[in-house]
Amino acid sequence: MNKLITEFIGTFFLVLTIGCTVIAPSAGVIAPLAIGFMLMVMVYAGGHVSGAHYNPAVTFGLVVRGRCSAQDAVGYVLAQVLGAVLAALAAGALKGGAAPSPADVSTGIVYLAEFLFTFALVYVVLNTATAKGTSGNSFYGLAIGSTVMASAFAVGSISGGAFNPAVAVGACVMGLSSWGSLWVYLLANLTAGLFAGVVFRVVNPQDK
Repeated sequence: MNKLITEFIGTFFLVLTIGCTVIAPSAGVIAPLAIGFMLMVMVYAGGHVSGAHYNPAVTFGLVVRGRCSAQDAVGYVLAQVLGAVLAALAAGALKGGAAPSPADVSTGIVYLAEFLFTFALVYVVLNTATAKGTSGNSFYGLAIGSTVMASAFAVGSISGGAFNPAVAVGACVMGLSSWGSLWVYLLANLTAGLFAGVVFRVVNPQDK
């Protein structure tokens, strides 16, 4: 249960930060910086308890890599999605019920952007937080948060910068994305997690 609570809290504050910085943004707020730093500190806060996935794509990548059981993954994903939904509702309340218009998306372009940068995120997580060669390092949280920040700067204006199925669900609840386009994010993020897990195993065959 402590792992699920940790996953809920980390995902909650990640999505809450996204909502509060993207819905009717305040002057001077640079959303990718706030989002990347919040993810970083939550990874450091919860990494020793749950592994600090906060992302079903990361959880999926860890299942493929062999560091998370399918049974645990189901609980993790439910906690992550619940955290995202409640955070989306909280963000809407904090922003005074502001109703953003869902962004128009081009399916192919969104899929490509989300796949590439979700792959980068899961690849970084696997190599900095689970690999034997980097075991015990103190930089994994910074690396993971920085990857999300850089990815949001790179393609946030193209895909919305979810890189995370739970974030994609939260974005739909907040009205930042349409429910009709949710499948694109889910497919892109989860296939990227799968591919990152496979690539890790190929590149690190000795790291079981």
